[in-house]
Amino acid sequence: METLEFTLRGEHVALCDLLKLAGIADSGGQGKLLIASGEASVDGRPESRKTAKIRAGQTVTCLGRTVRVVAGA
Repeated sequence: METLEFTLRGEHVALCDLLKLAGIADSGGQGKLLIASGEASVDGRPESRKTAKIRAGQTVTCLGRTVRVVAGA
């Protein structure tokens, strides 16, 4: 399983946007489809809210890839 690190540029990022920015989804729309089909989980729990607020310290998994969210400088 591939693990990526995403640096946050604010307090949070929407889950669908994170999937796009991390390169897991080609677009925000594809990210929303992945979430709706049950492919995404946050901190090991399935997440169905497309715009769930993802904050520093959380881990998102989708399509066998893991994104660890860290606080920006």
